[in-house]
Amino acid sequence: MTTDWKTRYADKISSPQAAVKLIHRGRRILIGSGAAEPTSLVEALVSHGDHLADNEIVHLLTLGPAPYVAPGLEHRFRHTAFFIGQNVRAAVQEGRADFMPVFLSEIPSLIRTRRVRIDVVLVQVSPPDEHGYVSLGVSVDIVRAAVDSADLVIAEVNPNMPRALGDSFVHVSRIEKLVPVDRPLYELEPEPLDDVCRAIGRHVASLIPDGATLQTGIGRIPHAVIEALRTRHDLGVHTEMLSDSIVDLVEAGVITGKKKTLLPGKIVTSFVMGSKRLYDWVHDNPAVELRPSEFTNDPFVIARHDNMIAINSALAVDLTGQVAADTLMGRFFSGIGGQVDFIRGAARSRGGKPIIALPSTAKEGKASRIQAGLEEGAGIVTSRGDVHYIATEFGVADLWGKSIRERATALTEIAHPDFRAELLNAAKARKYVFVDQTVSRARYPWEEESEVELAGKRLRVRPVRAADLETLQDMFYRLSGESTYLRFLQHKKSHPYEEMLDLVNLDYTSNMALVVCDETGPAPDILAMARYDVDPATGFADIAFVVRDEWQGKGLGTLLMRRMAEIGRERGLAGFTATVHSTNAKMLGVFHKSGLKVRTTLDSGVYSVKMRYPEPEAPEADLAPISRRRA
Repeated sequence: MTTDWKTRYADKISSPQAAVKLIHRGRRILIGSGAAEPTSLVEALVSHGDHLADNEIVHLLTLGPAPYVAPGLEHRFRHTAFFIGQNVRAAVQEGRADFMPVFLSEIPSLIRTRRVRIDVVLVQVSPPDEHGYVSLGVSVDIVRAAVDSADLVIAEVNPNMPRALGDSFVHVSRIEKLVPVDRPLYELEPEPLDDVCRAIGRHVASLIPDGATLQTGIGRIPHAVIEALRTRHDLGVHTEMLSDSIVDLVEAGVITGKKKTLLPGKIVTSFVMGSKRLYDWVHDNPAVELRPSEFTNDPFVIARHDNMIAINSALAVDLTGQVAADTLMGRFFSGIGGQVDFIRGAARSRGGKPIIALPSTAKEGKASRIQAGLEEGAGIVTSRGDVHYIATEFGVADLWGKSIRERATALTEIAHPDFRAELLNAAKARKYVFVDQTVSRARYPWEEESEVELAGKRLRVRPVRAADLETLQDMFYRLSGESTYLRFLQHKKSHPYEEMLDLVNLDYTSNMALVVCDETGPAPDILAMARYDVDPATGFADIAFVVRDEWQGKGLGTLLMRRMAEIGRERGLAGFTATVHSTNAKMLGVFHKSGLKVRTTLDSGVYSVKMRYPEPEAPEADLAPISRRRA
């Protein structure tokens, strides 16, 4: 058997020029994806394809040249892209090439059922093993289905192609012609990260728990997210594309796959694009499995991973949550790819989070990517019904299960400050929000966010946002009558929208409010809140607290007072004032434990509390410099 395949292998050796002569006119040709583009065969198609006419070329994203879309070759080649890369974008936008919008998970089925008939496949593979099997290497994706279904398979055999494991093997008997080549694989150079990308990365990383399984896409933002995950533990990977940044986390011990609920310990992907270091790392690596797109991108397979985190990018998002990701102003830019597959799969996952991440502006800050309504010609890839989280450098908007008013408020809040007033006015004109709705232009102080372990739960402490209005209102209505009275020093039966609006309307300078949130459930739950308002005449800030009844006595008030005292000191406050009912011993205890100098005055059953920061102690005389000079 071994001798038999080797003999047949030798008979199949061909030059690229001779191999392409086997292709007949009118046949549809699929070209291998990504870094596995068979360049010598592609070049031969153009240079020695005079016998061809009306041949359609189809492919996913490719890194190599695309000479078949050059002007003047239209009579010979027609071109259809499942995903538009830089090498064919101009041809598509000029109408010289076509684009097929389809979910990546469905392309293999279209090929196997011959609804999209593939006659010829040009691929690049590894050298055969002792049993005569070559590996599809860094590109299994839709190529697996094409190799299984096509009438004619022609392969470049490249010793630089890694022998990737998984569902990547093809016996040489399936291949008609083998073209030996020895050239490096195409590499994808990472783009440098800027402050905007890093801020987005931090915000997205804040949504990712230990033990989560990740899907990340192409570009700077996914790379920034990965960089921000170095303190996580036991992450896993199930993704359509594998990049260098994943290797960094594996080598740092962050990615182990131990907590994956499907194929634990395995990094699963459909194609690999990056550096030679990445390709060498994938070679014969039992921790990495290359699987076809009908597996990696199947939403039901994705959903089998608990805590599945899908991170994808977009071109623009409107105030209702519609996501434009492949087209702007009628010009096709990229493609649907696997975005919807992973958005829907992560949404079905237990603990899963589908995330769309994008910079808040485009055109060097002259245009907002958060838009009142998508521009004419924008292509909606992720619907407003599918969207859960939207992240920019200014924060994260949680849209799942939220009304149009809540969505418009949350998205305006994470837009660039220069465009917030315009977006809010547009939202009012469209009747998305109330006419008295406000959104601060101030920068959200993300640096004040923190996580704490308290009462057996991991809680988030963060500044209040305008989008918290309904959640805060719900918290106030859940307070007991006694807690409500101690907070407001009056019996309140209602907490109207107008009062809540004032409560969340912050500039984070003359006022500040922090909440403690439990984010472990299906929806964030606010457990406690503290707010101060500065009196510019005195430099003191009036401060007030509220803690839900079931969380009282567990340290939330002390925690918030300590954080507010830290913020006040950093911002140069002289101290705080407060008004406390004489029976509210717990609140008085919080103030006395604050480390500030506390003075109280009792009048008619109400304490007026004044808290000053201690004067800094005068430093002792330092004689060391004198001694050093004498030495």
